[in-house]
Amino acid sequence: MAEWQRTHICGDLRDSHIGQTATLTGWVLTTRNYGNQVFVDLRDRYGLTQVVFEADDAELFAAANQVGREYCLSVTGQVRKRLPGKERTDIATGLVELQATTLRVLNACPPANLKFSVTEFPDEEVANEELRLQYRYLDLRRRSIQQVLSLRHRMNKVIRDYMDANAFLEIETPLLGKSTPEGARDYLVPSRVFPGEFFALPQSPQLYKQLMMVAGYDRYFQIARCLRDEDLRADRQPEFTQLDVEMSFVERDDVLTLMEGLVADLFRVCHGITIPTPFPRLQYAEVMRKFGSDKPDLRFGMEIVDVTELAGESEFKVFQDAIAAGNIVRALNAKGAASKFSNTALKPGGELPKFVEQYKAKGLAWMKFEGGKFVSSIEKFFPEALKAKLQERLGVEEGDLVLFVADKESIVCDALGALRSHLGTALKLYTNWWDEKATHDAAEDDKKKAAEKKGQKYSATPFAVRPEHFAFAWVVDFPMFGFDEEEQRWVALHHPFTSPRDEDVDRLESEPGTVKAKAYDLVLNGYEVGGGSIRIHRPDVQSRVFSMLGMTLDDARAKFGFLLDALQSGAPPHGGIALGLDRFCMMLAGTSNIRDVIAFPKNQKARDLMTGAPAVVEPRQLRDLGIKLS
Repeated sequence: MAEWQRTHICGDLRDSHIGQTATLTGWVLTTRNYGNQVFVDLRDRYGLTQVVFEADDAELFAAANQVGREYCLSVTGQVRKRLPGKERTDIATGLVELQATTLRVLNACPPANLKFSVTEFPDEEVANEELRLQYRYLDLRRRSIQQVLSLRHRMNKVIRDYMDANAFLEIETPLLGKSTPEGARDYLVPSRVFPGEFFALPQSPQLYKQLMMVAGYDRYFQIARCLRDEDLRADRQPEFTQLDVEMSFVERDDVLTLMEGLVADLFRVCHGITIPTPFPRLQYAEVMRKFGSDKPDLRFGMEIVDVTELAGESEFKVFQDAIAAGNIVRALNAKGAASKFSNTALKPGGELPKFVEQYKAKGLAWMKFEGGKFVSSIEKFFPEALKAKLQERLGVEEGDLVLFVADKESIVCDALGALRSHLGTALKLYTNWWDEKATHDAAEDDKKKAAEKKGQKYSATPFAVRPEHFAFAWVVDFPMFGFDEEEQRWVALHHPFTSPRDEDVDRLESEPGTVKAKAYDLVLNGYEVGGGSIRIHRPDVQSRVFSMLGMTLDDARAKFGFLLDALQSGAPPHGGIALGLDRFCMMLAGTSNIRDVIAFPKNQKARDLMTGAPAVVEPRQLRDLGIKLS
């Protein structure tokens, strides 16, 4: 063992080590010079230890004065008790310090190379994300990022242990496969050996895992890397990780029950809380009607209510014209919100009308209930008896704000669903646990400063995550198909291997719009965190579904001949699911930005700012692949 190698990690030392010699390695968080002493807070991913350099060793003391933030050090010394009143209760090593006898600078970090601070003090502003992604190797030193990646490790370990305990085999599937452009755009890889031909990187291991079922491996899982060339947002990345699961001889509830057990294990281990199971099973049609979204946030109410019939009794021409055109009118009652939004914010061009216009709504009608009556520019078009019916239908009380959208059902759902989520946040109808934690941490910091000012000991109060911070549900019975107006054809709303409900198979060709799928999504706090289905295992049904999607027999054979052949080789009934682990970890970690839980993420333009990828390549490489750039 080299002299500079550590005997302990920076989170190890306790009062039981007093008098012992220890060697620590790590990075300098802060330095403090008090004339005859230099204090260095040395950290690694395990914790932090205070190191003291005394002036009576002149050479060592001089060397310590040259040390700066983020220097990589090895320090040997003797563990001693901190002076009375100097203890720290907020760190595990807070009762002791290391009196240094030897200092080795393993590598310096000149100030010019430290592009931003990684200390994360409460009163310190975090650098902007673009800069942090450019120097991600520095950003990854931040304690909060280390905690998240440690959480992600625990999450993956729980998954593997749970799946193993339930007789699943972890099996890897290929990264280089065949393009089957039925969903998002593929990332393509040109073949050097077969010029003009391409591999596709996997959007998911869907077909491979189905083939594993045909092969008799009845319980498969994989923590799989997947790639999709699609537009990005805060909860999406071009390359992502999912828990991929497939099971034979199962029906829908077998899959759902298995995953509920996994979710319960994850929250028990990662947060120490019990998530109630089973989760609610909600019909797709029901959630679209009540919440305007197939991934509703159930932490608050404010359900959408259909008022088409009542709106038709009014003299308001906007409603009359919409209903005459075969459209609908639905409304939200924002409880107690009448005083939260000025009339200006509600009029055309105001905050809320502009918000719904993003979702193709032509406008937003509104009524406030103040002083025991409806107040609005449109209330005059509603007779008193009709107002009374509206008040009863919507449960309107003093101080409420009623918001209406009239349009095609899809637009009404999108607009009111998004508006409901927006109001949930704006009106603070729920609290994200990470917001609560931020408030808690700020209060703790104030308590600590006050205690230090009075020379008192500070005792930290830990923050507790609670089960009510998380609202899980299953959304089931999705439509099998949707009609693409642009292409004038039916398309699969999940993927073309999803099974229709048994009772709907006979209507595949005659009434495709009424066919429901054996599909299910897991939703959490307004996010879809997983989705799956029972698959088609009969070749005749699979061929009929391909035909419904506009594929000729030759097309189907060219794209999926191997699957059709496999389904004729004793394929068992099977189904599965995929959980988006990046998004799931995002929820566990308490962040709304998926890049916070990925070690080396892409930015919102799918670019790696640290390495510069994607980048141009040498002409020779293109020649080898037979590629010419226009």
